[in-house]
Amino acid sequence: MRLVKLSLERKDSLVGLTGCEHSWPCFGKPAIIFHDRGKIFTSERARQVLVDRLGIITEQAPPYAPSAKGTVESLFRWMTQRFERRFQAMLRSALHKRSWHVIVADPGSGKTMGIRELVQTTGSPVILAVTAPKNDDDEQALGDQLFDALGLKLTGRWRTRKPKLMGHLHQFGTKLLVVDDAHDLSLEHLMFIKEITDQGRLQYNHPLGLCLVAAGRGNTIPLKEIFDQPETMWLQFRRRLDKLEPFCRIAGHTSEEVREILAALETVYRELFPQLNLRRWSGAIYTWLTQPVLDPTNSGRVTMDSLMKLVITALEWSFEASETNVRAEALERAAELLVLRRDTLRIIDGAGPVSDATGQDQASRTEGEGVSERANPPENTAQAHTSPTDTEDQTCSTQSEPTASHNARMDQKRPVKSPKCTFSGVVPIDLKRFLDSGIGRVECPDCACTRTLTPQGGVLQFKSHDKRKTITPNTRQRWVRGGTDWNVVGG
Repeated sequence: MRLVKLSLERKDSLVGLTGCEHSWPCFGKPAIIFHDRGKIFTSERARQVLVDRLGIITEQAPPYAPSAKGTVESLFRWMTQRFERRFQAMLRSALHKRSWHVIVADPGSGKTMGIRELVQTTGSPVILAVTAPKNDDDEQALGDQLFDALGLKLTGRWRTRKPKLMGHLHQFGTKLLVVDDAHDLSLEHLMFIKEITDQGRLQYNHPLGLCLVAAGRGNTIPLKEIFDQPETMWLQFRRRLDKLEPFCRIAGHTSEEVREILAALETVYRELFPQLNLRRWSGAIYTWLTQPVLDPTNSGRVTMDSLMKLVITALEWSFEASETNVRAEALERAAELLVLRRDTLRIIDGAGPVSDATGQDQASRTEGEGVSERANPPENTAQAHTSPTDTEDQTCSTQSEPTASHNARMDQKRPVKSPKCTFSGVVPIDLKRFLDSGIGRVECPDCACTRTLTPQGGVLQFKSHDKRKTITPNTRQRWVRGGTDWNVVGG
């Protein structure tokens, strides 16, 4: 929004301020704004300002298109570089040696992105990547995907196309087959892979490398039970696996790598959040994302999926609240959503949810509006939550990361029912200011729930209430306490 505002303004004052010799006649309303899929660009608020008010056409860029969004997309690739470097090194080694491996990584770690990028840089015919067929155990399902990856038409019967597949692979110069989601492969699929690779060695003297990329956690090795069977077929398959690295696990991100990723995100979103400083919370974020719920094997590694969900959710809330930085409370609520409320069953009643800003307003109302939650917290909730700070005010002071006393909360058992909020009683807002504003909604400074107040006996009374259960941020106009003063925000 700041960039749009700058584009609309005349630059005469800047020319005089900087002492430019020539004029700067570059101003006016953009005809088209090209953006990615972030909610900060596709939200109802952005649409109202850009499309409805200014009449600007907005176009959404395709995902993972560096040619369309060069700087930002390259930064995101850099952020996943540590994992991708490890992962792609294994794929390149298999390509060079034409060896066979079963490669395992945590769900959401970025395996598919790494495969796609390697195929784009190396060339599709050299590395042929497909996804394991779902709910179709027949060998033709996998064979059709290989034909499609080569760009060949699926004409004729399968029994006539099948013997020609290895010939096509030899003709295109394919050296490595990569099967993503290999944990979904059936026995028929594995037999078919062995059959075409046998044909390549026998008829074309063309060995093929093979990487079966699967999702798994801990010491689980997908497909190993199949390869350990005593039948000759699986003994031969097992013998072809690499003698030194038959089964490999690609580790996730360390705490230092998480800090590097947060630094890259600061660069990406600097225009929207000029004071953004995520690295100060890197320790707390790493602690949240290595809780047993998200890291059940206690590996001490963070997946890219969990990290991006936490940070982007907090950024979206901060953008809706017109903040220039991410507040600790936003990160804490996002972490609570991922760690404590990931199994929450939310009852949708009445008119149901609506989109964007209106939906957020309705979601912020409590049980009286027909929306309630029934949570099934994880077994180990004793270590599932920590607050980044106890004393940070709404100006986000530059305090250091959480101390040991804050982490001690992780050892306290959370109650099943929400306790009463500690804030209640007289709200010290000047009655004349309150009535002149026309805003009757007041936000609790402790739990952020809102109530519509009316003067009674010349004062405003905030009644005793349960702590707010929902984590959806408030966006409507309301009175909020900042330090010792009360002011109207939002809207």
